[in-house]
Amino acid sequence: MKRLLIIPIFLLSVGLVKPQKTLTLDECYHKSRENYPLILQKGYIVKSKDYTVSNVWNGYFPQITISGQATYQSDVIALPISFPGITDYKLTKDQYKVIADVSQVIYDGGIISSQSDFQNSLAEADNQKLEIELLKVKERVNQIYFGILLLDAQITQTDLVKSDINESLSKLNAALENGTVIKSNVDVLRAELLKVNQKEIELNSSRNVFIQMLGLLINQTLDESIKLEQPIINRLSSEAGISRPELKLFSSQQNMIESQDGLTISKVLPKASLFFQGGYGKPGLNMLLNEFDWFYITGARLTWSLSNIYSYSNEKEINELNKKNIEAQKQIFLLNTNISVKQQLYEIDKLKKLITVDQEIIDIRTSVKESAKAQLENGVITSSDFIRELNAEDTAKQNLAIHTIQLLLAHYNYKITIGN
Repeated sequence: MKRLLIIPIFLLSVGLVKPQKTLTLDECYHKSRENYPLILQKGYIVKSKDYTVSNVWNGYFPQITISGQATYQSDVIALPISFPGITDYKLTKDQYKVIADVSQVIYDGGIISSQSDFQNSLAEADNQKLEIELLKVKERVNQIYFGILLLDAQITQTDLVKSDINESLSKLNAALENGTVIKSNVDVLRAELLKVNQKEIELNSSRNVFIQMLGLLINQTLDESIKLEQPIINRLSSEAGISRPELKLFSSQQNMIESQDGLTISKVLPKASLFFQGGYGKPGLNMLLNEFDWFYITGARLTWSLSNIYSYSNEKEINELNKKNIEAQKQIFLLNTNISVKQQLYEIDKLKKLITVDQEIIDIRTSVKESAKAQLENGVITSSDFIRELNAEDTAKQNLAIHTIQLLLAHYNYKITIGN
């Protein structure tokens, strides 16, 4: 019966235990991007582009214009001769007209197509400008995320130092009761323990601030106890290509100029259209009929504005200069980015070497500290001597933690730099 009771109680206790909440770097990237106010503009750009392009292509639909007029003239057409049966023919001076004019484009020289391409390229350029700003948010996430990881490592190391001090303090208290050590040795350790507690308070306070900052970036309320998963370092290739949004922005700007080239050419090409004009007025097309009548005119129209030829060569030259300007900006960006990539690869290599040395220093410092601890417990050295060696080991471990997080940060900053 007791066994039967133990099993449900155990299962119930397991169900009540909540799993430790963790957060990954990729989740922070995704949530910060998804919740950053600027991301809303991407949807606005797409909708605005769709409406604008749709309006441009509406140029191929029949264009309808309705107009009307009522006039009074000082004079009208009159017949200078008379005919049998017709005496004193003369139009009235008040005339009226309502006209519907319909025009259908047959050939526009490529204007509508070029305008559509220009609007698509403009929207893409605006979109890439947003991507550049969102990349800065990703860099901000890196700074905060790895800052928290560094604080976590420092807090962990502080706990280890406290453990060492408490262990030695416990043995010295027993020795003090036995009269084998002096009280000042115990007080030195107590003071050092208080200093470590102060440091831990500062680290935890800084961590809480960083947690709140990260929560604001990802638009999520984060508990102070949340754990951040340390990302892994994959093998980096120094031959990786650069695929930053800036390059796509330059490409979109080049496409915009190509579209402007098309517009420049289309201005000097002839245009053809069909038209229909119908109306009701007094008089109609028959000027000899002085009464209201229906009328219409239909046909084809060809227009060719030769005056655009005068500015064609200058506009072409301006477009070419704009292309060269964008290409120059692109080359400057690639140069600066490649310099940053080289610097980051050297920094990564340097940090790897420092970590290797850190490990060797820690091994030596740990050995010296353990020896000092034994000497302190045997009364060979003072507490101050032991604390000096303890702090030396702590510094070595802190350096390892700093270099490890710096390596992670450098690794992920490199990935952002190349657009990975």
